[in-house]
Amino acid sequence: MTIHAPIPRPDRRPLTIRLATPRGFCAGVDRAIQIVERALEKYGAPVYVRHEIVHNRHVVERLKAMGAVFVRELDECPDDRPVVFSAHGVPKSVPAGARARDLFFLDATCPLVSKVHVEAERHHAAGRHIILIGHTGHPEVVGTMGQLPAGAISLVETVADAEAFQRPGEAALAYATQTTLSVDDTAEILAVLKRRFPELPDPHKEDICYATTNRQEAVKRLGEGCDLVLVVGSKNSSNSARLVEVAIRAGARDARLVDDAGHVDWSWFDGVSTVGVTAGASAPEPLIAALVDAIADRFDATVVEDAGERETVTFKLPRALTD
Repeated sequence: MTIHAPIPRPDRRPLTIRLATPRGFCAGVDRAIQIVERALEKYGAPVYVRHEIVHNRHVVERLKAMGAVFVRELDECPDDRPVVFSAHGVPKSVPAGARARDLFFLDATCPLVSKVHVEAERHHAAGRHIILIGHTGHPEVVGTMGQLPAGAISLVETVADAEAFQRPGEAALAYATQTTLSVDDTAEILAVLKRRFPELPDPHKEDICYATTNRQEAVKRLGEGCDLVLVVGSKNSSNSARLVEVAIRAGARDARLVDDAGHVDWSWFDGVSTVGVTAGASAPEPLIAALVDAIADRFDATVVEDAGERETVTFKLPRALTD
């Protein structure tokens, strides 16, 4: 969606709006949403979705209106309707339970999360104990830890956790990370682990996904020259919350996470001459456009789109939806 230049308002205070590039949907989120939409088109409503398909309230509410039913566990799903697993990934026990009931299911796990699962299994097969850097209770972490037997993975959340971690016996070690972490925070944790366990191998590829990295780099550029940075995203979105932290660390005087334009406190704009606007990887572009419009209604705004990485990644849909 194109964000249009605001109407000049010379009677109001001037304000520069800097738009981050890239922002909003990533390829994994786009694929997951399309899976639910295509399933509704092909099989009709209702289609059941285990957990939120992505962490964005607006996306979830729109899909509910189309006929998606969001549930916590498979026992809430009838036997005769399709089930979609969320983009964050699921423990192995979930598809196993679906197969045991002969449920038809579609796995919307982001392929970059699936890559972490494959790497974890490879390390386990090689006899290594895995240190997983991530946030306790996040669905992606639950899904990754659920790929292997209990005790095969240790979760490390902070630098203090990295200092306190104890190797189980004489086990060789490997590590993996949640895909939506702060790049800088993760580097600090890895520095501690590498100091304590120099033999730790590097991942086959970086686990923090390209979209998370690109959005954090874009926000670093915003933070260097903005009085205020607004991040469009839901509170339970890990990658969105990290963008707020990155903006502050990069030098922004203030940074806020907002669900949409209706959640802006306009007192935040006191003394602000430049505001940065971005969105987490699960936030749709219309919410960003509406936020820019709301700001432009109150100020004599000039919109500047920052130069940044142009993303061209796409992921294939499941064959069942494309046949």
